[in-house]
This record gives sequence, structure tokens and C-alpha cells, in this order.
Amino acid sequence: MLKMIYTTTVDGFKSAFGRNHIETSRWEQLVFYLSIGVTLFVSLFPFYWMVVTSFMGESAIYSLPPTLVPQDLTLKHYESVFSPQTFPFATYFKNSLIISVITGGLSVVVATFGAYSFARLEYRGRGLFSRGVLLVYMFSGILLVVPLFQIVVWLGLVDKPGSLIITYLVQTLPVSLYMLGNYFRSVPPEIEEAAMMDGYSRLEVIFRITLPLSAPAIVAVFIYTFMIAWNEYLFASIFLRSQSNYTLPIGLEALSTGFHQVWGQIMAASLMTSIPIIVMFIYLEKYMVEGLTFGSVEG
Repeated sequence: MLKMIYTTTVDGFKSAFGRNHIETSRWEQLVFYLSIGVTLFVSLFPFYWMVVTSFMGESAIYSLPPTLVPQDLTLKHYESVFSPQTFPFATYFKNSLIISVITGGLSVVVATFGAYSFARLEYRGRGLFSRGVLLVYMFSGILLVVPLFQIVVWLGLVDKPGSLIITYLVQTLPVSLYMLGNYFRSVPPEIEEAAMMDGYSRLEVIFRITLPLSAPAIVAVFIYTFMIAWNEYLFASIFLRSQSNYTLPIGLEALSTGFHQVWGQIMAASLMTSIPIIVMFIYLEKYMVEGLTFGSVEG
């Protein structure tokens, strides 16, 4: 009798704890997926609204309550955006692309040699220099406006793309050095030493061994610098004066501060501005994630 009561009690506890565990797992999954849903909604709804508004007619844009699913779609906002009289998109796109590509390329070149010296070479003050570079990243961009503007005036680069290239290079170089330095340290030094014993110079070792092995970090640095230069507004609004030199963020600001708030055209231009970044991130996402993750873990 006692054995039967004991067996029944133990089985009851097992079944009760088993059900509680299953119910807990279901609640955890529910909270997990609910959190993901809320995060995706908050992140993607503004982008969805930008896309929808760019295809809406004027009456639907200003209707109350707002139309979440438009019935009548139109392309007139995109026609206005690509009209040179309304919004010289091609000029702004060309300026942004030139500045972003040159800045990204220079950042990769400068950061490659600088980070390699921090990771491999031995010289006096190396640790102080490597830590001091990160101090620049601690200052907000607004604090650097006056000294950078004085430098730009002294160099005669006001209202020229070169002023933005120098500024963006100064802003992004600390993170670029940090990311590439951590990746270069992951390359076994024995490989480089063996190559130099075979007759390779230091530059040949960098270009033939170190750089190919550090491709994810190099791509991540280029994408990071490109995105900063592509989306930056503060310094571009101060250093650029003529409309022919405007970048896309300044052109969008000029369009939005016009006499009439043409939200359809603003959303269409914003969507066209974001497409290059989205396409680049889709194709190079694995390199971006690997480079950033490795730098954050090893640092």
C-alpha cells in the first residue's frame, strides 16, 4: 500500500513539473516571438510608410485618418525627383558617391598601414599612439566643427568635396584602426616571418598575406566609412555652399524646407537615397558582421 502511494506521489510530481516546464517553455517562446515582432514593427514601419507615401497621391497623403494601404498608386513623385528643375537627384547622387567612395578607399589605405604598425611593429610610443587615436572618437562631431572649419578655410577647401573627405576621414579613422588592428593580430606572425625569410619584403607580406587574410575586416571598414560619408549632414551643411556641390542629405534638406511641404517627393527622394546602402549591405552583410563582431570580441 505504501509502495503504491509513494509511486503515485512521485509520478504526480513528475507529471506536474513536466507540465510546468512545458508551459514555461511555451511562455518563453511567446515572449521571445512577441519581442521580435514588436522590434521588427518599430524598425520596419517607418520604412514601409516611406515607401507607401512615395507612391500615394497628394490627397491620400494628407487624408485623416491616414491611409495605410493606398488604393491609387502614382509615379509622379519619382518623375518630379528625377526632374533637374525640381530635384537634381543625379547631381546630388554623383557628389555623394564620389565623396563616399574616395573616403572609404582612403580610410582603408591609411588604416591598413596604421593598424599594421600598431599590431606588428615595435617602436617607442606605439601603445600611447594606438590608445590616443581612440580619443578622437570620444568627442562629439559638433565639438569639432570650429577647428575643422578653420582647417578647411586655411586649406582653401570651402565648398569643395575635399573638405568633406578630410572631415569624414578624421571621424572614421579611429574605428577603422581599431577594427583592422584587432584583425591583423589574429594573423599568426609565424606566417609573415616565414615569408620574409623566403625573401619577401614587409610591403609584399602586407599585400600578399595579411590583407587577403583580413578581407572581412577591410570590407567592414569600407562599408562603415561609406555609410558615414553617405548619410552625414552636419559638416556637409556647413562646408558646402553651392547647389552643384550638394550631397544627397543636403539636397533632401533643401527640398523639405521649400515653400510647400511636398512629402511625396521627399519620401521618393529618401527611398532612392537609401537604396545604395541597402543593396551594399545585402551583398556584403557577412563581411560586415564578421569584421565588426571580431573587432568587438578581440578588443
